[in-house]
Amino acid sequence: MAWRKQMRERVLSEARALAAEGGWDKVRVADLALRAEVSRPSIYKEFGDRAGIGRALVQRETEAFLLGLAVVLEEHQDDPRSALEAAVAHVLAEAGDNPFIHAVLAATRGGTDALLPFLTSRPEPVYSSAWRLLAGWLSEVVPDVEEDRRAEAADLAVRLTLSHVLLPAPAPGATPERVSRAVWAVLGAPAE
Repeated sequence: MAWRKQMRERVLSEARALAAEGGWDKVRVADLALRAEVSRPSIYKEFGDRAGIGRALVQRETEAFLLGLAVVLEEHQDDPRSALEAAVAHVLAEAGDNPFIHAVLAATRGGTDALLPFLTSRPEPVYSSAWRLLAGWLSEVVPDVEEDRRAEAADLAVRLTLSHVLLPAPAPGATPERVSRAVWAVLGAPAE
């Protein structure tokens, strides 16, 4: 069991490195096996196929990303508006600084990338996980707002932020405040 977990982690780490170097389209199981020092049959047994590696990699990256996002929200718990702005700013900064996210986005802007659907059209893990995190946070910071409004606000925040990751605004510095203002409008709170 310990070997399997270590092997899985090595494969995902090398897959991340290879994707960051040349985009997911250039990641080959043979190269991955060589770099991770495991056999191709072991990789196929663990992940099923190359798409399974991609799903596992996106899941792992999403979990790490959401941990960081939760920390940002918690750090500003006393001022929910500032917390949301800081969270959006964190997401945009990570999208620019994280070599894996950068590779996915750069490949998409330059042609094709098989991992993009995990950011856009497939709800798991990125959208749904971020939505659950934000909806849970909103239930803590604005418990008196109707649950439907909190769910709608969480949806709006995630969709707007992802759209700004995929297609940055001309003045990206204004994006966190704009997203926060829209979310608080949905929540029924006046803009300050």
